[in-house]
Amino acid sequence: MGCKDTKKQHSCFIFVYYIECDMITTSKFKIGFHLLAIMTVAIWGVTFVSTKLLINNGLSPTDILFYRFIIAYICIWFFSPKRLFASSLKDEGCFVLLGLTGGSIYFIAENTALSFTLASNVALIICTAPILAAIITYFFYKKESFSKRFIIGSVIALLGVGLVVFNGSYILQLNPIGDLLTLIAALMWAFYCLILKKMNAKYNALFITRKVFIYGILTLIPFFIIYPLEYNLAILMQPIVIYNLLFLGVFASMICYIAWTVVVNKLGIVYSANYIYLIPLVTLITSYIVIDEHITFVAIIGTILILCGVYLAEGRK
Repeated sequence: MGCKDTKKQHSCFIFVYYIECDMITTSKFKIGFHLLAIMTVAIWGVTFVSTKLLINNGLSPTDILFYRFIIAYICIWFFSPKRLFASSLKDEGCFVLLGLTGGSIYFIAENTALSFTLASNVALIICTAPILAAIITYFFYKKESFSKRFIIGSVIALLGVGLVVFNGSYILQLNPIGDLLTLIAALMWAFYCLILKKMNAKYNALFITRKVFIYGILTLIPFFIIYPLEYNLAILMQPIVIYNLLFLGVFASMICYIAWTVVVNKLGIVYSANYIYLIPLVTLITSYIVIDEHITFVAIIGTILILCGVYLAEGRK
């Protein structure tokens, strides 16, 4: 998005103007974009608790994804350009893939996996996304090759994720179906970042994000044959349901997807994906505050390893 076009957007999206024009960075290491990545994954870390609250109040994971994307799409429509289609049929196909990899398939695979395997398994395997993204990116973008420092930091962070996820309870039950679905979800996110990098070179962040939402919604519709949509007003009008859906739709979807699009564009796929390791840490802290889940000494050690690993992997000479 050019600076001139962005000025036409609403003031609540002024941050998009600054980050697209490199005005929040004051050093060659682009500190501002790293902070934006941390903010994004911090919000995403809270979504697991928010989703759990919605499930406890009668919504299925498919319902939650549909409503959060509907809310996000309606909100972003007021601020994004009214352009409907991409410049070419090929690009439009890429947007469909973004809707699948970053929307319907990713969330359906992840949520379905929870019914076959332990949540700890899902949380741990999904955090292999940064490593998968680095490997895939290496084959498509040779210039984004990863260093030894990145590999060591990633391994340390993944080890920390394991300690945080299990939180002192060492129960590892391998389930081929559930674990495979989780691995598929991690692969989908890795490919999402890869395609996102390509589309960033042609389109602005608001347009890309809006297309992700609409195709995420459209490709989700066939799943309603298996999981019928819940539209009971008695459930949807509960304050706790409304507040959490608004949080997921406005903040976790609209704002965070826009931010992530910019982060991938400015930091590259490899280094932006590495911040995914922070999500279990945020989830752990939020669970402790909101639903009184216990934090063990092992989880604290895991927290230290995650922070050290991410710092090491993100470091530059």
